[in-house]
Amino acid sequence: MNTLNANSQTASAPSSYKNSSRLRVSILGASGSIGKQALEVARENPDKVEIVGLSVHSDTSFLVDAAKEFKPAYVCVSDPAHANDTCLEQLNSAKNPKALKPEILIGDSGLEEMARFPEADCILIAVVGAAGIKATHTAILSEKRVALANKESLVAAGDLLMTLAKPGQIIPVDSEHSAIFQCLIGETNFEDSLECIWLTCSGGPFYGCTKEQLKGVTAHDALKHPSWTMGPKITIDSATLANKGLEVIEAHHLFNAAYDKIKVLIQPGSTIHSMVSFKDGSTKAQIAAPSMKTPISLAFSYPERWPLSDSFVDYQNHAPLSFGKPDSNLFRCLPLAVQAGKEGGIMPAVMNAANEVANAAFRKGRIGFLDIPAVIEKTMDETKNAPLESIDQVLDADYKARLSATQLLNK
Repeated sequence: MNTLNANSQTASAPSSYKNSSRLRVSILGASGSIGKQALEVARENPDKVEIVGLSVHSDTSFLVDAAKEFKPAYVCVSDPAHANDTCLEQLNSAKNPKALKPEILIGDSGLEEMARFPEADCILIAVVGAAGIKATHTAILSEKRVALANKESLVAAGDLLMTLAKPGQIIPVDSEHSAIFQCLIGETNFEDSLECIWLTCSGGPFYGCTKEQLKGVTAHDALKHPSWTMGPKITIDSATLANKGLEVIEAHHLFNAAYDKIKVLIQPGSTIHSMVSFKDGSTKAQIAAPSMKTPISLAFSYPERWPLSDSFVDYQNHAPLSFGKPDSNLFRCLPLAVQAGKEGGIMPAVMNAANEVANAAFRKGRIGFLDIPAVIEKTMDETKNAPLESIDQVLDADYKARLSATQLLNK
């Protein structure tokens, strides 16, 4: 298996990036939380970043405004139902200068096209859920720098994608995996010297709650994350700790770390983004404000660091740092994800798909908070595992798991 090596990133940087004064970036998922913060990074570093592609799922008004500002060569609307939104006509209006007339792509195939266009050096995969798998696959095969914010790609297809990626081609954007990546810079034999990875999380809005208290919580309650401002799907995943389970699988693939060497650690306040302990007793931690702009910027700039305006912590007046252990008996999405990762094959894709279905059902008020892991577990139990051999197999497993989870909800 290929391993993310923090010491070999420059070897995989596209030749066009090395010889250009600006990094040419396509952002897939521009209207989401990560995409919007990536555009902020671009605004703060106009001499270093050029936006050449933008995609949204359905928010075409945002796409038009962003295209007018950044003048990309390509834009994509991945939801075909919004392909003819009236506002898109502004991009082809005769009143607009030629530079504001990007090629408009539609659907999932449009995302794949954006992931392979030669005009881009770096593809930020910030779409939500399994929709990012094929785009990530295409970007890797097209030898792009992949700034990966779509953890589901590696959760569902990590066994395949990591064998295809060149050393250092994928740079993680998840704050925790970016932190681990930074902690491993300079560690030439980290697989031999690694004691464990401490994958941190805030604990979410329900840290310390009892089972009785969780029975009555609503999506409105779960969307009140104590540290981060994120999209609704990932915010719910953070409340259930499903997100942390998915990140355990992602860390396993990125750093070739055994599951028993990846330990989830509650760190309220989200100041320590993750830590790495070594066999000599030393531990490295990456500490920063809870802002996604820092890992996004690093994924664009590595091996350099670009200045950001709001990234500093006043440690003299910071609250004391504390730690805790997750309650895996109560927040069962976490151990279910780890179980799926250990089983391998198509099971991580099944777990991820069932979680997406249950997450959406909870947000719509169809099921309770504690029903989410029940749907995941039943879907996994009803699935016969198989070795992972192709992206099409991943997508088929994802589709069938969604059907199975949906049927469970309708019983």
